[in-house]
Amino acid sequence: MSQEGYDKLVAELQQLENVELPKVRDAISEARDKGDLSENFEYHAAKREQARLLGRIRFKQRVLKYARVIDKSRLDADSVMLLTKVAMTNLVNNMKMTYTIVSPHEANIREGKISIKSPIAQALLNKRVGDIVEVQVPAGTQKLRIDDIQL
Repeated sequence: MSQEGYDKLVAELQQLENVELPKVRDAISEARDKGDLSENFEYHAAKREQARLLGRIRFKQRVLKYARVIDKSRLDADSVMLLTKVAMTNLVNNMKMTYTIVSPHEANIREGKISIKSPIAQALLNKRVGDIVEVQVPAGTQKLRIDDIQL
């Protein structure tokens, strides 16, 4: 995982623990003060939200516990690997695209970051500039030429 992705995950966890969870606990307390809990919709909704938040917190804690931050300075850009930015051309429709290969927890297609577990990233791994790869995606087979690799 990149340092940026790790820091973002830590910030999300702190937000959940220090802001979201106290809000939900306040909502539970407020709903509990209204009396009969068996028919108190607000209480049950707040308890469900608390359970959802606690699940997200535990998941993010587990990810951070096992995460390894990769030092980009120790990588070389000779071939496609985790944290490399790959410029390529789709030879079927001549469309150019650029993606950064990241851990599954950092993937965000709007930012041009694709998971290392995605079909495209799997096909690109360990390939070099000029290599042509065929990738089976839901829309069919794509033929991609690697134009550039950067860190």
